[in-house]
Amino acid sequence: MDNKQLYQLVLGLEPPWYVSRVEVRKDDEEIRIDLDVPPTANFCCPECGEESPRYDRSAQRCWRHLDTCQYRTILRASIPRVECPKHGVRQVRVPWAEDRGRFTVLFEAMAISMLGEATVLGMARMMGLTWNEAAGIQKRAVERGLARRKTEVVRAVGIDEKSFQKRHEYVTITTDLDRGRVLWVGDHRRKESLDAFYSDAMAKHLEEIEDVVMDMWKPFISSTREHVPNADDKIVFDKFHVIGHLTEAVDKVRRTEHAALRYVGDDRLKGTKYTWLKSSKKRTRKDNQTIRVLTSSGLKVGRVWVLKEAALRLWEYRSITWAKKYFKRWYFWATHSRLEPIIKVAKMMRLHLDGILGYLRNGRTNALTEGLNSKIQEIKYHARGYRNRENFRMAILFHCGGLDMDPR
Repeated sequence: MDNKQLYQLVLGLEPPWYVSRVEVRKDDEEIRIDLDVPPTANFCCPECGEESPRYDRSAQRCWRHLDTCQYRTILRASIPRVECPKHGVRQVRVPWAEDRGRFTVLFEAMAISMLGEATVLGMARMMGLTWNEAAGIQKRAVERGLARRKTEVVRAVGIDEKSFQKRHEYVTITTDLDRGRVLWVGDHRRKESLDAFYSDAMAKHLEEIEDVVMDMWKPFISSTREHVPNADDKIVFDKFHVIGHLTEAVDKVRRTEHAALRYVGDDRLKGTKYTWLKSSKKRTRKDNQTIRVLTSSGLKVGRVWVLKEAALRLWEYRSITWAKKYFKRWYFWATHSRLEPIIKVAKMMRLHLDGILGYLRNGRTNALTEGLNSKIQEIKYHARGYRNRENFRMAILFHCGGLDMDPR
């Protein structure tokens, strides 16, 4: 088997394409493979598939292929064009690369596989590419995956934002909570950001949405109410986001009281920050003992902690009616506590109570979205940040979009 037959087999070429020449350039550590077709070969229009007469050939083009041992491998060919009666002059498709691609599909498939394990820069270095070439492969992979994504009904949508730079620069991220994937990434965290998602990605399936889980960010609420039918019955304010506000109120009271106690030489609250902030599942026996002692001593932080723990029972109810009755009693207790941080949270919860109790319908939370956010944070860390939102968007969809990006 000579070189031409070997590469004909390795490249998987079928008639009318054949390897016409193999040139080994030892000094350049490069192998050039020329591909050709017989002058009498027939081709079909790439638009309609109808066999059409030959028109001419393009100038010679080159494609980077997978390396042969340590040598770069370059495919070269002049691509025939046909004259279709319906679509006019069109360049035929070649079996080894996508239209207007500079790399073979096998090369891009390998690059995509490596991008799953490395950063764009890391992949570029390993495969001998420039950063722009590697980023271009990633972008084409995402666009290919989005084009292949079927129009599926999304029952539960999660909405969150993620910073990509230090200067309060954000992107809005929407997720499919049932399938565990990122659906869409938009600039900023404004109403217009979410408007674009509802108008573009979800325009045909807005009525099928059953739950929209988010934090209590007014622009997101406003956009959802504007686009989603019966939005107030579908909005669910994330349980963990609300608990975060309650926990923050406890910490604010603790900090203020700790400063006042230290001023008079009382260090009882020293080193107790995370004792108050831990969930019941993470508290140790020692933590519980510390809380019991400090709560029984009449400290403000003990009172606000008890209020916070009492508020958590709200999510244990199965009946929204009974949950509202419980909240009414808790709200009176909280607003008469003379503890400003918890009073502020209680008023916020009353304003958004219907959305908070939306959790009781089917237990939806943004936990999956937060999990994806952790993965996105790791991607951002390994890349050492992103220069613009578009690069960040491509990275998120590449790693978290659940896309079929294989070019083969």
